[in-house]
Amino acid sequence: MPRRPIRVTGAPEGPLRAALAALRTKLKVPAGFSPEVLAAAEQAAKAPALPEHDATDVPFFTIDPPGSTDLDQAMHLSRQGTGYRVRYAIADVAAFVVPGGPLDKEAHRRVMTLYFPDLRIPLHPQVLSEDAASLLPERTRPAALWTIDLDASGRTIAVDVRRALVRSRARLDYAGVQAQIDADTAEEPLVLLKTIGLLREQLEIERGGISLSVPEQEIVEQDHSYELTYRVPLPVEGWNEQLSLLTGMAAAQLMLGHGTGILRTQAPTTAGKLDELRRTAHALHIDWPHHVSYAQVVRSLDPAEPRHAAFLQACTGLMNRAEYTVFKGGNLPPHPTHAAVAAPYAHCTAPLRRLVDRYAAEICLAAVAGREPPGWVLAGLETVRRRMAESGGRAGSIERKCVDLVEAAVLKDRVGEIFEGCVVEREHPGHDGKVEPGVVQLASPAVIGDITGTTEDSLGERRPVRLTRADMKAPTVSFALA
Repeated sequence: MPRRPIRVTGAPEGPLRAALAALRTKLKVPAGFSPEVLAAAEQAAKAPALPEHDATDVPFFTIDPPGSTDLDQAMHLSRQGTGYRVRYAIADVAAFVVPGGPLDKEAHRRVMTLYFPDLRIPLHPQVLSEDAASLLPERTRPAALWTIDLDASGRTIAVDVRRALVRSRARLDYAGVQAQIDADTAEEPLVLLKTIGLLREQLEIERGGISLSVPEQEIVEQDHSYELTYRVPLPVEGWNEQLSLLTGMAAAQLMLGHGTGILRTQAPTTAGKLDELRRTAHALHIDWPHHVSYAQVVRSLDPAEPRHAAFLQACTGLMNRAEYTVFKGGNLPPHPTHAAVAAPYAHCTAPLRRLVDRYAAEICLAAVAGREPPGWVLAGLETVRRRMAESGGRAGSIERKCVDLVEAAVLKDRVGEIFEGCVVEREHPGHDGKVEPGVVQLASPAVIGDITGTTEDSLGERRPVRLTRADMKAPTVSFALA
């Protein structure tokens, strides 16, 4: 079951961070870049391919977590008649990466940035991803500049994307922007972020899409023990995400109109998964009448409430796994929709962190210009699709292992203690005939672990459970009905 993001602080030599370092070694995660790749990055940083169009007069700004330096997106929002104009600049990685060169080959090997609780393993060398290609403030940078005009209700009425030089004026963070908006001291572009964000959220509801506001879990090391805390996403983070979704949806429509592209697709969920999620809701004492849709119940939740946070986390496992779908020559895919977005959608806003975004950008630029995408894009689409799928599975496996390790660290000194838990899956026969353990979800601390001794009547019920194992070496957390 997928779980919430986790961040870890503490000394590098602490037991949890040492265990994370050992996990990276075991998984053969690349520790650094070769001298050849670093040299190519240094050279590319000095001599990128610069576009002719100059948009440095537009006062772009970025909004990211504090301290972020790998800045993929910068924005500027303004009124346009009775509607709005969204200018969304995306770092132009292709200005630095030569197809078939050392940087390109390394990006195809890594495929995406890997996130661990204590650090990240970048897709590109930091001289590019955190400097020359990053949309840092007061630096002129090449970008794929999206201009999306919206009507008064927030619906898209015109889309353009072209290469341009841009210059961000400010690096903002979520908390600071939220504080300005709440205090009515924000300038118009930030006020419009709320206005447009709310309009796009309403349109998301109308088309049946849903965005989960899942709390972020932090593990803080104190006096050789670990404390679990939460950070609930701010409203501004959702509004910012709506701009990314807007751009991804615009990219998908350009690709479909052009007849060539790579979409992020997802099949609708199944009735069986919904039934399982209803049992979880019942276990967590969350009211979900049968006449109320999944989308409605999710939007009624408060992620600051522990029971609701646990349920939102369970919701991340509801949808089917998303895939990448390639099409060429006007042979459009029969099912181009992403179920959670409830519309065709493409990854195109994070090229510093995902390989596929660079390819998507080239196709969209070609579509607007009325020409064919570059040969290297067409030749590489199927390879990119396959490698993104493989890397996505690996990233998911890494996430699960990291969560197991962190939860074991949190509970390692509490074996034998009794917790209140909700059995969300009982023991059942596995594919090899052996009995698979059930699954228990604790509201506090927010831990999901194996459980034994379950029965049919224990499913979906709150029960006292005893922690029987918390092993950082395995890593695993196990419980039994008390």
